[in-house]
Amino acid sequence: MTLNVTFDLLERLRAIAGRAGVEILKIYRTDFAVERKADSSPVTAADRAAEALITDAIRAEVTDAFPIVAEEAFAQGNIPAANGRPFWLVDPLDGTKEFVERNGEFTVNIALIENGRPAAGVVHAPAIELAYWGGPMGSFRAKGAAAPQPISCRQAPAKGLIATISRHHSTPEVDAYLDRLGVAERVVVGSALKFCRIAEGTADVYPRFGRTMEWDTAAGHAVLRFAGGRIADRDGAELAYGKPGFENPHFIAQGPGVPEPRK
Repeated sequence: MTLNVTFDLLERLRAIAGRAGVEILKIYRTDFAVERKADSSPVTAADRAAEALITDAIRAEVTDAFPIVAEEAFAQGNIPAANGRPFWLVDPLDGTKEFVERNGEFTVNIALIENGRPAAGVVHAPAIELAYWGGPMGSFRAKGAAAPQPISCRQAPAKGLIATISRHHSTPEVDAYLDRLGVAERVVVGSALKFCRIAEGTADVYPRFGRTMEWDTAAGHAVLRFAGGRIADRDGAELAYGKPGFENPHFIAQGPGVPEPRK
């Protein structure tokens, strides 16, 4: 069984992400507590409230036929088996550190995976009222109540490459890679918005040489994929989903025409 990815489906996923964003902002405006998970990453009541809303809404309003792999449930040992079937990847609050720091660059990420690839995805940043989504019909962006606009990657310029980098997870290896690539500008961006900057044509490349999980990347990957970009591992193979443990290898997200780095 597969799910036909239509404009209606994407609108329903956008609406679910939007409702999760409302719940997140309710907690964002309070003096919320920050806990630590087993891997020392932060978690808040907002993560849990958003995840409960999203998983319940997908099952009730979209389909209950596919497994849902969601970050907080996974952390508690609730790990459904995909077994080659379509499944959902949910990061209810991507960029919890951004949330804790109150800089607004956190997102709600929902993605549908089919045949190991993202078939649809929504990235919603509630604090800055910005949403991106993508499917086979293309990728789109909307700011606040403005009408959605189609987006696409730009062809990488011969000079003046722009890289998005993590505020909290950049490494000397990433710096060395970007030096060899010869980027002109490095823009610090939180959460899955790094992928979306490439998808909308305001950046060209995002290398990540550290630990990530599939729910961190899937929704942004969908937006980037259907905008004409790609995410590949260090050997050039496209990033796939449903891997044992749901952990990603090091990867490079980029738009078309980004050159190979100098040796």
